[in-house]
Amino acid sequence: MLFTPTGFSECLREWDDLEKDYQQIQDTDRLYRQKLEEVNKLQNSCSGAITRQRKKLKELTSSLEQCKQHSPAALLSPEDVDTIAGIEDSIKERTNAFCEMEAFLPKKNGLYLSLVLGNINVTLLNKQSKFAYKDEYEKFKLVLTVIIFVFSFTCRFLLSYRVLDALFNFLLVWYYCTLTIRESILISNGSRIRGWWVFHHYVSTFLSGVMLTWPEGALYQMFRNQFLSYCLYQSFVQFLQYYYQSGCLYRLRALGERHNMDLTVEGFQSWMWRGLTFLLPFLFFGHFWQLYNSVTLFKMFQLPECKEWQVAMCGCSYLALFMGNFFTTLGVVYQKYKNNQDKCKTL
Repeated sequence: MLFTPTGFSECLREWDDLEKDYQQIQDTDRLYRQKLEEVNKLQNSCSGAITRQRKKLKELTSSLEQCKQHSPAALLSPEDVDTIAGIEDSIKERTNAFCEMEAFLPKKNGLYLSLVLGNINVTLLNKQSKFAYKDEYEKFKLVLTVIIFVFSFTCRFLLSYRVLDALFNFLLVWYYCTLTIRESILISNGSRIRGWWVFHHYVSTFLSGVMLTWPEGALYQMFRNQFLSYCLYQSFVQFLQYYYQSGCLYRLRALGERHNMDLTVEGFQSWMWRGLTFLLPFLFFGHFWQLYNSVTLFKMFQLPECKEWQVAMCGCSYLALFMGNFFTTLGVVYQKYKNNQDKCKTL
């Protein structure tokens, strides 16, 4: 409960106390600004040192390769060969260490973040902030997955209005655009999401935008129910993936086998194996549904009454999603299976 002065003498005492507090606040502010300048200098110094070290390591690696390729074998003793191999292993370890260091240093945004946010620094400089942002990202995905499921169910079975469909497609555009931005920020802060699973959301954003512009007509109504049913199934699979992958990540992080900034993302990742027989059929069924959507749209494009360019664009987008998802999943499954076989042989 705050103290409320009632007399003039009490007001003066309260003012004296506030003056003392204000002086402490000023001292704290000066100290904070001084430390902030020191931190900025340390950040610049560390970034410059890492850049110089990387450049020299690259030159050293090139020189070692030349020594191995162009020097006569008689001039390199077995000890020299072992020494070169040890240096090369240390260089690889040092490169990984630099990546860990840079996760806590300000860095320039990539092209996409520069276009969207400008030159704002998005690097979070402590682990608590990184984890909090990552967890908020995971919760955001889960909540939006449930909302999309309910929205698509309503459009598919309860209400059939073009305006409501447009709102649903706008929600998808906003959702995927937001994911691309958030994932780019997470990558800048050390999250290990790469390759197709990043590009997947850009394709989904484009597809949702094309669906949003598809005008009302016979062809739209022909594809509408199939599209909404696919969205329902996709939300259901993403819901399964979230709980399966988050459980795997929790166990592996507890064992120290995964990076703390790793994410649950669409698709099958190389670290997922236990419970694979349960999840993979749902994933592959969704992939082939994307192919079915593509084939349906290409057949619609051949109809004489087809005038909308959106039909062909959606067909190409679904084909790209199928090929990317299917072959990436197959490649990761094969790689994981091969790694397990190699482990069994070594044992």
